[in-house]
Amino acid sequence: MTYEQALEYLYQQLPMFHRIGNSAFKKSLDNIIALTQALDNPQGHFKTVHVAGTNGKGSSSSMLAAILQAAGYKTGLYTSPHLKDFTERIRVNGEMISTDKVTRFTEQHQGLFEQVKPSFFEMTVALAFEHFKEEQVDIAIIEVGLGGRLDSTNIITPLVSLITNIGLDHQSLLGNTLQEIASEKAGIIKPGVPAVLSLTQESVLAQFLEKSQKTGSPLFFADQEYRAEPKGQQEHLAVYDVYQGNNLLLKDLELALLGKYQQQNLPGVLKTIEILQTKGFNINQDQIREGLKHLQTLTGLKGRWQILGQEPLTICDTGHNIDGIRQVVEQLWALRKPVHFVFGAVNDKDVSSILRLLPVSYKYYFCQAQIPRALPVQELWEEAQFAGLKGNTYPTVEDAILAAKAHALPDEVIFIGGSTFVVAEIAEL
Repeated sequence: MTYEQALEYLYQQLPMFHRIGNSAFKKSLDNIIALTQALDNPQGHFKTVHVAGTNGKGSSSSMLAAILQAAGYKTGLYTSPHLKDFTERIRVNGEMISTDKVTRFTEQHQGLFEQVKPSFFEMTVALAFEHFKEEQVDIAIIEVGLGGRLDSTNIITPLVSLITNIGLDHQSLLGNTLQEIASEKAGIIKPGVPAVLSLTQESVLAQFLEKSQKTGSPLFFADQEYRAEPKGQQEHLAVYDVYQGNNLLLKDLELALLGKYQQQNLPGVLKTIEILQTKGFNINQDQIREGLKHLQTLTGLKGRWQILGQEPLTICDTGHNIDGIRQVVEQLWALRKPVHFVFGAVNDKDVSSILRLLPVSYKYYFCQAQIPRALPVQELWEEAQFAGLKGNTYPTVEDAILAAKAHALPDEVIFIGGSTFVVAEIAEL
């Protein structure tokens, strides 16, 4: 079996949520339990941090991994979806799992897969856990794929659980209200294990308080303890003063992620690190600074307010739901420049609500990513007309980007986003 054949097996024979959507979602942990039991429960051989949330969980997971790497710990990082290649999902100290190991795992366990009939995501989680065990990591940061309670990653007992925020996304699977979604995310809180909320949201406090009381888990509201004040930008680094209470904890902290929304993620990351310190991890302020400054080098994270070029300033971001797009628009608006917006979406998002957040003054280049779950570009364009947005349609992301580059003046802005899968098809990423 070649790597390409292994991927074909993983992608096609069994469904993959990120490609086809809801029909791939399994409302049970039975399969992942059966898989990991057959593999001698590899997830029990290393320490973990579990990260959930509607937005910010990928960035927060990478921040945690980068800090732990800078502190000298061998660190596993499991995230999803990938942008360019499957191996991005599973890393140890930033190094992607080898294609040989993916192939070997798939070939070796085909009989088990035929018996259990797991989903793509369940097989991938099992592979990640097996890889981290074999690599003997000191700790692994495990990002939830979807929701929390029924996510395949939710068979771990972490040292600490981090939940970044609650917003409307995947309502058909997780619930139509913030409270229902919060209950699903709170499902990662384990008995006696501390849980951190990056953001205090009054509308969903009851769900987290109830779960933490039921499980006897200490609950921490990070934004009530830490505050990140933006101080500007130096080259490709955002600069913050971080306060713990009223005390200046980290002056001129440099973060290699330029999205202003990282201001909301930093408190949760720092509180999680503080809890890890109480559990025997030696992490000092210099290592926190080192990890956050060199985050992209350490973890390989891409697509978060990433600057791709100048003249015109070209930016991409994977924000793709109502909260994510709202934050993108706020940051674009602050640039006070004409914007050429390359936009595509998937067919299970509340696209009409998202489109209504977009400024009518921008010029739009509507496109369709090359996945089955993509919203057909003609449907997207028709929805955009109802929102008063002006622009043309393009059959591919590449065509839309080329058109934007042809029309944008040097002092204007090109933004590429609306879906993770649109960002994934950027050639220079």
